[in-house]
Amino acid sequence: MKQISHWIDGRVVAGESGRVAPVNDPSRGEQTAEVDLASPKEVDNAVASAVAAAPGWSATGLSRRAEIIFRMRELLDGSRNKLASLISAEHGKVAADADGEVARGLENLEFACGVPHLLKGSYSAHVSPGIDVHSVLHPIGVAAGITPFNFPAMVPLWMMANAIACGNCFLLKPSERDPSASLFLADLWQGAGLPDGVFNVVQGDRVAVDRLLEHPLVGAISFVGSTSVARRVYEVGCRNGKRVQALGGAKNHMVVLPDADIDVAAGAAVSAAYGSAGERCMAVSVVVAVGSVADSLVDAICQRILEIVVGRSDDPASMLGPLITAEHVQRVGGYLEPESLGAAKVVVDGRLVGADRSGFFLGPTLVDHVAPGSRIYDEEIFGPVLSVVRVESYEDAVSLINSSAYANGAAIFTRDGGAARRFEADAEVGMIGVNVPIPVPVSHFSFGGWKASLFGDARMYGPDGIRFYTREKVVTSRWPEPSVSAIELGFPQHR
Repeated sequence: MKQISHWIDGRVVAGESGRVAPVNDPSRGEQTAEVDLASPKEVDNAVASAVAAAPGWSATGLSRRAEIIFRMRELLDGSRNKLASLISAEHGKVAADADGEVARGLENLEFACGVPHLLKGSYSAHVSPGIDVHSVLHPIGVAAGITPFNFPAMVPLWMMANAIACGNCFLLKPSERDPSASLFLADLWQGAGLPDGVFNVVQGDRVAVDRLLEHPLVGAISFVGSTSVARRVYEVGCRNGKRVQALGGAKNHMVVLPDADIDVAAGAAVSAAYGSAGERCMAVSVVVAVGSVADSLVDAICQRILEIVVGRSDDPASMLGPLITAEHVQRVGGYLEPESLGAAKVVVDGRLVGADRSGFFLGPTLVDHVAPGSRIYDEEIFGPVLSVVRVESYEDAVSLINSSAYANGAAIFTRDGGAARRFEADAEVGMIGVNVPIPVPVSHFSFGGWKASLFGDARMYGPDGIRFYTREKVVTSRWPEPSVSAIELGFPQHR
């Protein structure tokens, strides 16, 4: 049985707690490894390593930091197929989805390579006679990332690229369900020349999370996961005096107006709802069909579902892989029971796909005539289930979106530029797509929603990431004017 352990101070460190968790191949429903689960003492050891490395790393010149990050980018790009295969084996997502995850992670390293520019402060000369003011950005010290199972490489790279570029040491606590990607990244960082202790990995569960949240030498916590856990991480972290960014769940709506191209909208809905088996916080989970477009749109989506090949993640023909665990299959399937559906109708039942398979499979599912107030509408499902809500007008669609507790992203499909521009202003969400179903920003913008999708005011990566991982110091200085003799002699008047 493969053993997956911690990475502390530049080397693999075996677990000492005696606690382990299984790591499965979701495509086959088989355990392939076990991962060590850290004790509080092991978390303390990793933090101590980071604290020891912090002074040297924060004093490292910006050009040297950029050089190491660029090397990391090149090493990761050269190893992207290996990392994608590792992700597929433990998460279950198909090759195309895993490769896309690595590509989006690479973008964040590319952004961080600009750290000499990103860490420029500001300067105002002569704000008053003889007085200048400038600002300097300092690292936090030790930052920790608590990341979810659905993107075991991309989400950690969202965090670590900027944290390390800003001069911090970074401690990663990945999901125990697919932990191998974290050690793969650690090995690449070492190959890129990152000093030992600047990047550490602690495998674990809630025990490790709780210790990170209370540890006095961890200055910042980044989290991506469910809303309930995000709220707890934010509250406990803040109560312990930490800077916290905590991204929660989502219920993303895609509005289709009557003038939209039905083929384009149906294709977008299918790729956005079923990619990565729906296990992503930006997946489209609700199509809002406005007016007369509903019947033709549902028919077009059904036709495309028939073309989706469900299979093992290592099969090149597969377009949709398994879910992460058998328990998650049962949870997602529970939304298709009568008590969760209300008056809704299951048009395509994905439970039939997984009935005769050994892995954790649930096929693409389509549910029509879904109504707010039903469990299938109100809750985040996090699986390959697409709901269709029928409304009469644009105003009804916007009202539906704005009444949701979640506000991560929303999209509109239309040929009308005026309607699209109006939607941009009307929809109360953090990210908007216009004829783009999954509006995840590129790396030089920042990612985050509103309402129950984000706790606090710090979004992930991009400019917000730089601000989150630094503290600003403002310096006000006064220097007397030099005497004429000092200027003529070329000597400074004050030393």
